[in-house]
Amino acid sequence: MTGWRLRLAALLTVLLPACGLAEDAPGCPPVTVSPIVAPGFAAAVARGGEVRIVAIGSSSTAGAGASLPWRSYPGRLESRLRAALPGPAFTVMNRGAGGEDAAHMLGRLERDAIAERPDLVIWQVGANAALRSMDRESFRRFLREGLERLRLAGIDVVLMDNQRAPRITARPGHRDYDAMLAEAAAGVPGVTLFSRAALMDAWSAAGVPNDALLISDKLHHNDRGYACIAEALSAALVAGMPARQTATRR
Repeated sequence: MTGWRLRLAALLTVLLPACGLAEDAPGCPPVTVSPIVAPGFAAAVARGGEVRIVAIGSSSTAGAGASLPWRSYPGRLESRLRAALPGPAFTVMNRGAGGEDAAHMLGRLERDAIAERPDLVIWQVGANAALRSMDRESFRRFLREGLERLRLAGIDVVLMDNQRAPRITARPGHRDYDAMLAEAAAGVPGVTLFSRAALMDAWSAAGVPNDALLISDKLHHNDRGYACIAEALSAALVAGMPARQTATRR
Protein backbone atom coordinates (compact mmCIF):
# COMPACT_ATOMS: atom_id res chain seq x y z
CA MET A 1 0.00 0.00 0.00
CA THR A 2 1.39 3.38 -1.01
CA GLY A 3 2.01 6.19 1.44
CA TRP A 4 -1.07 8.20 0.53
CA ARG A 5 -3.29 5.13 0.78
CA LEU A 6 -1.90 4.38 4.22
CA ARG A 7 -2.61 7.94 5.32
CA LEU A 8 -6.15 7.74 3.89
CA ALA A 9 -6.82 4.45 5.65
CA ALA A 10 -5.59 5.89 8.93
CA LEU A 11 -7.80 8.96 8.51
CA LEU A 12 -10.89 6.84 7.78
CA THR A 13 -10.16 4.69 10.81
CA VAL A 14 -10.47 7.82 12.94
CA LEU A 15 -13.39 9.48 11.16
CA LEU A 16 -15.79 6.65 10.39
CA PRO A 17 -16.49 5.52 13.97
CA ALA A 18 -17.17 9.13 14.97
CA CYS A 19 -19.81 9.30 12.23
CA GLY A 20 -21.32 5.97 13.25
CA LEU A 21 -20.69 4.43 9.82
CA ALA A 22 -20.15 0.79 10.74
CA GLU A 23 -22.62 -1.37 8.81
CA ASP A 24 -22.33 -4.18 11.37
CA ALA A 25 -23.46 -1.90 14.23
CA PRO A 26 -25.72 -3.55 16.83
CA GLY A 27 -29.45 -3.50 16.19
CA CYS A 28 -32.14 -1.64 18.09
CA PRO A 29 -33.29 -2.74 21.53
CA PRO A 30 -36.81 -4.20 21.52
CA VAL A 31 -39.24 -1.79 23.19
CA THR A 32 -42.98 -1.27 22.98
CA VAL A 33 -44.13 1.79 21.01
CA SER A 34 -47.52 3.46 21.21
CA PRO A 35 -49.53 3.30 17.96
CA ILE A 36 -49.79 6.48 15.91
CA VAL A 37 -53.37 6.78 14.69
CA ALA A 38 -53.33 9.03 11.63
CA PRO A 39 -56.55 8.64 9.60
CA GLY A 40 -55.39 10.68 6.62
CA PHE A 41 -52.18 8.71 6.38
CA ALA A 42 -54.07 5.41 6.70
CA ALA A 43 -56.51 6.46 3.98
CA ALA A 44 -53.64 7.33 1.65
CA VAL A 45 -52.06 3.93 2.25
CA ALA A 46 -55.41 2.24 1.52
CA ARG A 47 -55.76 4.12 -1.78
CA GLY A 48 -52.35 3.02 -2.96
CA GLY A 49 -50.24 5.13 -5.26
CA GLU A 50 -47.92 7.69 -3.72
CA VAL A 51 -48.03 8.34 0.02
CA ARG A 52 -46.30 11.61 0.85
CA ILE A 53 -44.69 12.40 4.19
CA VAL A 54 -42.86 15.61 5.08
CA ALA A 55 -40.33 15.48 7.92
CA ILE A 56 -39.71 19.05 9.06
CA GLY A 57 -37.36 19.98 11.87
CA SER A 58 -33.85 21.02 12.75
CA SER A 59 -30.50 19.23 12.53
CA SER A 60 -31.65 15.87 13.86
CA THR A 61 -34.18 15.77 11.02
CA ALA A 62 -31.65 16.98 8.48
CA GLY A 63 -29.36 14.15 9.63
CA ALA A 64 -26.44 15.86 11.36
CA GLY A 65 -24.15 13.06 12.54
CA ALA A 66 -25.29 10.55 9.91
CA SER A 67 -22.55 9.15 7.73
CA LEU A 68 -24.64 9.55 4.56
CA PRO A 69 -27.79 11.58 3.77
CA TRP A 70 -30.02 8.53 3.39
CA ARG A 71 -29.01 7.37 6.87
CA SER A 72 -30.95 10.24 8.45
CA TYR A 73 -34.16 9.15 10.11
CA PRO A 74 -36.40 10.33 7.19
CA GLY A 75 -34.36 8.29 4.71
CA ARG A 76 -34.48 5.23 6.94
CA LEU A 77 -38.20 5.72 7.57
CA GLU A 78 -38.99 5.64 3.85
CA SER A 79 -37.21 2.29 3.49
CA ARG A 80 -38.90 0.89 6.59
CA LEU A 81 -42.40 1.85 5.44
CA ARG A 82 -41.86 0.43 1.97
CA ALA A 83 -40.82 -2.87 3.51
CA ALA A 84 -43.63 -2.95 6.09
CA LEU A 85 -46.45 -1.83 3.80
CA PRO A 86 -45.69 -3.03 0.27
CA GLY A 87 -47.82 -1.55 -2.46
CA PRO A 88 -47.94 2.21 -1.91
CA ALA A 89 -45.01 4.30 -3.10
CA PHE A 90 -43.81 6.03 0.07
CA THR A 91 -41.96 9.31 -0.32
CA VAL A 92 -40.49 10.88 2.82
CA MET A 93 -39.27 14.42 2.11
CA ASN A 94 -36.52 15.64 4.41
CA ARG A 95 -37.13 19.28 5.26
CA GLY A 96 -34.74 19.51 8.19
CA ALA A 97 -32.56 22.61 8.60
CA GLY A 98 -29.80 22.73 11.19
CA GLY A 99 -30.00 25.36 13.90
CA GLU A 100 -33.64 26.28 13.42
CA ASP A 101 -36.13 26.80 16.21
CA ALA A 102 -39.94 26.88 16.15
CA ALA A 103 -40.08 30.44 14.80
CA HIS A 104 -37.89 29.59 11.78
CA MET A 105 -39.89 26.46 11.00
CA LEU A 106 -43.17 28.34 11.24
CA GLY A 107 -41.84 30.80 8.69
CA ARG A 108 -41.30 28.08 6.10
CA LEU A 109 -44.14 25.75 7.02
CA GLU A 110 -46.29 26.71 4.03
CA ARG A 111 -43.50 26.37 1.48
CA ASP A 112 -41.71 23.32 2.82
CA ALA A 113 -44.62 21.30 4.21
CA ILE A 114 -48.17 22.35 3.33
CA ALA A 115 -47.38 23.15 -0.32
CA GLU A 116 -46.10 19.59 -0.80
CA ARG A 117 -49.65 18.30 -0.11
CA PRO A 118 -48.44 15.56 2.23
CA ASP A 119 -50.56 12.86 3.84
CA LEU A 120 -48.56 13.23 7.05
CA VAL A 121 -46.18 15.77 8.56
CA ILE A 122 -43.64 14.76 11.20
CA TRP A 123 -42.61 17.90 13.06
CA GLN A 124 -39.48 17.58 15.19
CA VAL A 125 -39.17 20.73 17.27
CA GLY A 126 -37.94 21.94 20.65
CA ALA A 127 -34.26 20.96 20.77
CA ASN A 128 -32.91 24.38 19.86
CA ALA A 129 -35.55 26.01 22.05
CA ALA A 130 -34.19 24.00 24.99
CA LEU A 131 -30.56 24.73 24.09
CA ARG A 132 -31.27 28.48 23.90
CA SER A 133 -33.80 28.64 26.75
CA MET A 134 -36.39 30.09 24.38
CA ASP A 135 -39.25 31.98 26.01
CA ARG A 136 -41.83 29.34 26.89
CA GLU A 137 -44.88 31.31 25.86
CA SER A 138 -43.30 32.19 22.53
CA PHE A 139 -42.57 28.53 21.89
CA ARG A 140 -46.14 27.58 22.81
CA ARG A 141 -47.52 30.27 20.49
CA PHE A 142 -45.38 29.22 17.51
CA LEU A 143 -46.26 25.58 18.09
CA ARG A 144 -49.99 26.29 18.32
CA GLU A 145 -49.99 28.42 15.17
CA GLY A 146 -48.07 25.78 13.21
CA LEU A 147 -50.46 23.04 14.24
CA GLU A 148 -53.46 25.18 13.36
CA ARG A 149 -52.09 25.76 9.85
CA LEU A 150 -51.37 22.09 9.29
CA ARG A 151 -54.74 20.92 10.57
CA LEU A 152 -56.62 23.57 8.54
CA ALA A 153 -54.91 22.02 5.51
CA GLY A 154 -56.27 18.63 6.59
CA ILE A 155 -52.86 17.16 7.34
CA ASP A 156 -52.23 14.60 10.09
CA VAL A 157 -49.34 15.63 12.32
CA VAL A 158 -46.83 13.69 14.41
CA LEU A 159 -44.87 15.80 16.90
CA MET A 160 -41.41 14.51 17.80
CA ASP A 161 -39.89 15.70 21.06
CA ASN A 162 -36.25 15.98 22.09
CA GLN A 163 -33.49 13.43 22.23
CA ARG A 164 -31.90 12.49 25.54
CA ALA A 165 -28.55 14.11 24.87
CA PRO A 166 -26.15 15.60 27.45
CA ARG A 167 -26.15 19.02 25.84
CA ILE A 168 -29.93 19.21 26.10
CA THR A 169 -30.39 17.57 29.48
CA ALA A 170 -27.84 19.99 30.95
CA ARG A 171 -30.13 22.92 30.16
CA PRO A 172 -32.41 24.05 33.03
CA GLY A 173 -36.07 23.48 32.22
CA HIS A 174 -35.38 21.41 29.10
CA ARG A 175 -38.35 19.16 29.90
CA ASP A 176 -40.73 22.14 29.66
CA TYR A 177 -40.60 21.98 25.86
CA ASP A 178 -41.32 18.25 25.81
CA ALA A 179 -44.27 18.90 28.12
CA MET A 180 -45.68 21.55 25.77
CA LEU A 181 -45.43 19.14 22.84
CA ALA A 182 -47.25 16.46 24.82
CA GLU A 183 -49.91 18.97 25.84
CA ALA A 184 -50.45 20.07 22.24
CA ALA A 185 -50.66 16.49 20.98
CA ALA A 186 -53.24 15.65 23.65
CA GLY A 187 -55.33 18.74 22.96
CA VAL A 188 -55.38 19.04 19.17
CA PRO A 189 -57.33 16.43 17.16
CA GLY A 190 -55.26 14.85 14.39
CA VAL A 191 -51.98 15.42 16.26
CA THR A 192 -50.01 12.60 17.91
CA LEU A 193 -46.83 12.64 19.98
CA PHE A 194 -43.91 10.41 19.08
CA SER A 195 -41.80 10.74 22.20
CA ARG A 196 -38.17 10.32 21.32
CA ALA A 197 -37.34 11.14 24.94
CA ALA A 198 -39.48 8.30 26.30
CA LEU A 199 -38.10 5.98 23.64
CA MET A 200 -34.50 6.71 24.58
CA ASP A 201 -35.37 6.28 28.26
CA ALA A 202 -36.78 2.84 27.42
CA TRP A 203 -33.70 1.93 25.41
CA SER A 204 -31.50 3.00 28.31
CA ALA A 205 -33.53 0.82 30.69
CA ALA A 206 -33.09 -2.05 28.22
CA GLY A 207 -29.32 -1.69 28.47
CA VAL A 208 -28.49 0.64 25.56
CA PRO A 209 -27.21 3.94 26.99
CA ASN A 210 -27.94 7.20 25.26
CA ASP A 211 -24.29 7.68 24.36
CA ALA A 212 -24.43 4.55 22.19
CA LEU A 213 -26.92 6.35 19.92
CA LEU A 214 -25.11 9.71 19.71
CA ILE A 215 -21.98 10.98 18.02
CA SER A 216 -19.13 12.54 19.95
CA ASP A 217 -20.75 16.00 20.07
CA LYS A 218 -23.15 14.62 22.72
CA LEU A 219 -26.13 16.01 20.82
CA HIS A 220 -26.80 14.41 17.43
CA HIS A 221 -27.63 10.80 16.66
CA ASN A 222 -25.22 8.44 14.96
CA ASP A 223 -26.30 6.00 12.23
CA ARG A 224 -27.57 3.53 14.80
CA GLY A 225 -29.59 6.19 16.58
CA TYR A 226 -31.26 7.38 13.38
CA ALA A 227 -31.96 3.79 12.30
CA CYS A 228 -33.57 2.99 15.64
CA ILE A 229 -35.70 6.14 15.58
CA ALA A 230 -36.93 5.21 12.09
CA GLU A 231 -37.61 1.63 13.13
CA ALA A 232 -39.69 2.71 16.12
CA LEU A 233 -41.54 5.40 14.16
CA SER A 234 -42.37 2.98 11.35
CA ALA A 235 -43.59 0.40 13.86
CA ALA A 236 -45.81 3.02 15.54
CA LEU A 237 -47.33 4.09 12.21
CA VAL A 238 -47.99 0.50 11.16
CA ALA A 239 -49.48 -0.31 14.58
CA GLY A 240 -51.89 2.60 14.19
CA MET A 241 -53.26 1.35 10.88
CA PRO A 242 -56.73 -0.23 10.83
CA ALA A 243 -56.36 -3.95 11.47
CA ARG A 244 -57.99 -4.92 8.18
CA GLN A 245 -55.41 -2.95 6.20
CA THR A 246 -52.37 -4.50 7.85
CA ALA A 247 -53.95 -7.97 7.64
CA THR A 248 -54.60 -7.51 3.91
CA ARG A 249 -51.00 -6.48 3.27
CA ARG A 250 -49.37 -9.41 5.07
